[in-house]
Amino acid sequence: MTANTPYIPFARPEIDEETIAAVSAVLRSGWITSGPQVQRFEAELSAYFGGRPVRVFTHATAALEIAVRLAGVGPGDEVIVPAMTFAASANVVALAGGRPVLVDVDLDSRNTDAARIEAAITPRTRAIMPVHFAGLPVELEPIYALAARRGLRVIEDAAHAMGASYHGKRIGAQGDLVAFSFHPNKNMTTIEGGALSFRDAGELERAERLRFHGIRKLAGGTMDVIEHAGKSNLSDVSAAIGLAQLASLERFNARRAALARRYLERLAGVARLRLPAAGHAGHAWHLFAPLIDFDALGVARERFIQAMHERGIGVGVHYQALNLFEAFRRHGYRAGDFPNAETIGARTVTLPLHTQLRDEDVDRVCAALEDSMQARA
Repeated sequence: MTANTPYIPFARPEIDEETIAAVSAVLRSGWITSGPQVQRFEAELSAYFGGRPVRVFTHATAALEIAVRLAGVGPGDEVIVPAMTFAASANVVALAGGRPVLVDVDLDSRNTDAARIEAAITPRTRAIMPVHFAGLPVELEPIYALAARRGLRVIEDAAHAMGASYHGKRIGAQGDLVAFSFHPNKNMTTIEGGALSFRDAGELERAERLRFHGIRKLAGGTMDVIEHAGKSNLSDVSAAIGLAQLASLERFNARRAALARRYLERLAGVARLRLPAAGHAGHAWHLFAPLIDFDALGVARERFIQAMHERGIGVGVHYQALNLFEAFRRHGYRAGDFPNAETIGARTVTLPLHTQLRDEDVDRVCAALEDSMQARA
């Protein structure tokens, strides 16, 4: 990379001057923790999801943790989770005392399906956690039909899927418990943050307790602690950012989709490269992560990433198969258990995809990718 060649990161949030001014106004207001901006953000998210109740949290992991508790998961219970996802999806199950039961995924969509899930159900299964990988919605109808037949809760990990839709209806505007992430690399951000969309408004009161120490406020300024819980309430500072981001989300996602289409067209037919499933109009395109057959090329992924970096291109790895991590090997999982997830984990590379990427940047990334695929281990 020459001194005049700008570096292209794989993710970059878009924060405009109006958002910065809104944050400044919150800081000057003197009310910077959960307050009027959080209430407004939750109301705007609820409207976005067709009137469904929504609560926000300090991160998506907290939203998933609380969803797991609302689903009644405890010691001895099982929750079915894809083997190809970020570790948080399964960690929250284990932290509740349950066992994450891993299942394989499709090689192109990176999503699991009802058939794989049904084969993993046991008498101890309490819930199903489908993950909308990279923003491509899971085929939900068969999963919800299965859950209804077997009396199971569904916790959708929609960390990648803000703005995605399934059969013309937004993810989060349907389903049981649906968790979103507003991390800086996601389609919209609150710096750190997350949200949970509820089918059952009767679960809101408990969710609010679980995000603030298990407290129920009583008359006269007193309180009771109903159950043990942590603290994951979002600040008004973060909510102010979220309000501005939500207003721009459709524009953000339209740009992501256009960039993804350019990648798909530009990289079509490249040898030893497997493109992700294009899906349909409801794809949120959080990630663009093709698979490279590094073994067939005689190129180590580490060397490929280094070569891309030398050309001024940021590359990520999303993700490794869960069953290969030490913590999950302690649950009895071994190499070879989930062939597709393990293939994805060994071959995946995440290319830059964010709203500030230009068309010519995509062309530069693609040219660097083809060149770097020739770098030898």
